Amino acid sequence: MSSERHRVPKAPVVHMKPASEIQNDKDSKSNIFITVLLILGCLTILFPLYMTIVIALKSPSEMTNDVAGALSLPKSFGLENFAEAMRVTDFWHSLGNSLFITGITIAISLVVHSMAGYAIGRSMAKHKGFKLIYFYIVSGMFVPFAILMMPLVKETAKMNIDNMFGVIILYVVFYMPMNVMLYSGYLKNIPLAMEEAAEIDGASTWKTYCKIIFPMMKPMHATVAVLTALGTWNDVMTPLVIMSGSERTTLPLAQLNFQSQFGTNYNLAFASYLLALIPILIFYILCQKQIIGGIANGAVKG
Repeated sequence: MSSERHRVPKAPVVHMKPASEIQNDKDSKSNIFITVLLILGCLTILFPLYMTIVIALKSPSEMTNDVAGALSLPKSFGLENFAEAMRVTDFWHSLGNSLFITGITIAISLVVHSMAGYAIGRSMAKHKGFKLIYFYIVSGMFVPFAILMMPLVKETAKMNIDNMFGVIILYVVFYMPMNVMLYSGYLKNIPLAMEEAAEIDGASTWKTYCKIIFPMMKPMHATVAVLTALGTWNDVMTPLVIMSGSERTTLPLAQLNFQSQFGTNYNLAFASYLLALIPILIFYILCQKQIIGGIANGAVKG
């Protein structure tokens, strides 16, 4: 009996999960949460795209006010709405103007903004004046276009550049703050030792920029080109207020007139939107590889 009284009770056995299993449980929960967010994000993009395609393929007689009628597939698939939208908006003429303005704006922006970003980004650490210039240029992003609209209309009219040439100049100025900030930030991923080695070999600053820096910023060129192209291609206000008296119209301007003329005919309007989406979508697909490469390089070098 005495031995049973003084017997020490056994400690309870506690089963602990390994650290790897606990981490896997956390990762699985976070993956489920991210997957749900991605699905919701895809739905917010795919649903409007589905509505646009379905309405563009329908005839006006198939349009109804109820939700089921709007979501239903067309009874017969045809391209009559696209042909009519191209005729009403003078599609090829407007498309040519938009391609010209967007292409020239991208080319000038890549050259001018990359040079400005290189000069400012490499000189900010040495001279405080360049840092002030950098903040002055970047502050342009906070100025709304509504404040600049009326002065720009008067100035461009006085200078006789209230045309496509003036619109291109304004776009280059408008996107300069954002692009200079992007180029200056990307220069931190390029080692300064490469420029010092080129300087020792006798290369000038201009030659170093053209032969070394500009090619190495190729991923950032793609990013800047896509962002500039999206803003330029979809912009309505700048061509509207600057080229209001001109016979030349961009594609968004033609669609604006088309909407005012056929305010209730959504079939033709959505068909026109899909036609305008194709060129910029092709451009993005071509530059997508370089953009992803730029993000990966920045993550490794940063």
